[in-house]
Amino acid sequence: MNRFNLELSVGVFVLLGFMAMAYISIQLGQLPLGGGGSYKVTASFSTAGGLQRGADIEIAGVRVGRVEKIVLEDYEALVTMSINSTIELQEDVIASIKTRGLIGEKYIRITPGGSDRLIAANGRIREVETPLDFEDVIGQFIQGKI
Repeated sequence: MNRFNLELSVGVFVLLGFMAMAYISIQLGQLPLGGGGSYKVTASFSTAGGLQRGADIEIAGVRVGRVEKIVLEDYEALVTMSINSTIELQEDVIASIKTRGLIGEKYIRITPGGSDRLIAANGRIREVETPLDFEDVIGQFIQGKI
């Protein structure tokens, strides 16, 4: 009977350890639980400029979604974004690829519009700003074009 209690205690301890690891993984990965809390929109940029899958999407500095995927379509970067369902995007919003700091990670900043019409699920953001390419700017500076 004593051996049974020891084995049961070890089993419960291991199970709790796995549950704790799963919880930490979900929290660190910021994975949504339950699903259904977002909708998808797309935007085409002339260049993705280092943007990665999983990058944040922000409005006024607040994370409102994530980049789902980036594919090449008609020689442009088609970015699919997952936006929280509580956020409504006007049809004239502007999506910009920005950098945190001088050489930090890339993210998408959405500037709200003033239209009364909203972008529906699986809709498209029409107004985009491509990222500033520091290599081009430095090259133009060296060549004296700036």
